[in-house]
Amino acid sequence: MNPADPSIPLDPLAAELALAIGQLARRLRTHAASGGLNLSQLATLARLEQNGSMTTADLARAEAMKPQSMGTILAGLEAQALVRRRPDPSDGRQVLFALTATGAEIRTQRSAAKREWLAAALASLDATQRRTLIAAVPLIKRLGTA
Repeated sequence: MNPADPSIPLDPLAAELALAIGQLARRLRTHAASGGLNLSQLATLARLEQNGSMTTADLARAEAMKPQSMGTILAGLEAQALVRRRPDPSDGRQVLFALTATGAEIRTQRSAAKREWLAAALASLDATQRRTLIAAVPLIKRLGTA
C-alpha cells in the first residue's frame, strides 16, 4: 500500500494519530513530577523558558486564554518564587515576567524526567522500529507547525 495514495482515508488516520499522541503526552506528564503545579502553570513556565520574559497579555495570547486568567496563574507562580516580575525596559508601563532560578530548575527536572522515561521506552524497541520513529519525527514536527 502506498501511503501517499489519495484513496487512504484520512479521518481514521487522524483519529488514530491524535489518540496515540495524546496517550504519549499523558505518559510523559505522568512520569515528570509536577511539584504540585497544574497544567496551566506548567505550560506558562515552559512558555517563559522557551520565549524569555513576556508580558501577561503576551503570555495569555500565546496560551489562548484571557489576560485575567493568566494574571491568576502568574500570581500563583510568583508566590512560589518560580517567576519574577520586572518593568519592561522599553515601556515602563508594562511588566515582564521571567523564570527564576527555581522555576528554571523545575523545568530542567521535568524535562530530564520525561527524556529518561522516553529513552527507557525507546530502548524496548528494536532497530527497525527506532528507524521508523526517526523517519517519522520530521513529519510529526511538520504537522505540529501546520
